[in-house]
Amino acid sequence: MILGRVYGSVVSTHKLESLVGYKFMLVQCIENGTLVDKFLVAVDGVGAGIGEDVIITTGSSARMALKPDAPVDAVIVGILDEKQV
Repeated sequence: MILGRVYGSVVSTHKLESLVGYKFMLVQCIENGTLVDKFLVAVDGVGAGIGEDVIITTGSSARMALKPDAPVDAVIVGILDEKQV
């Protein structure tokens, strides 16, 4: 899993039927508690907003996170409320 902060949204007016109704979000990755210069586009599975810290799953787990299975590589699966180091 990856931690990140929602940086913005990505608009796609044409997408596969299995992705209709899902938002695409631009997420800046967090490594060692710090935002890094690394971004990814993730399907929003939980209703995250800009500025929120999120938990992302990737790979085949991301595909299975959506119903029906969709051809995605990253899905936001949680909004981070608190982290303890």
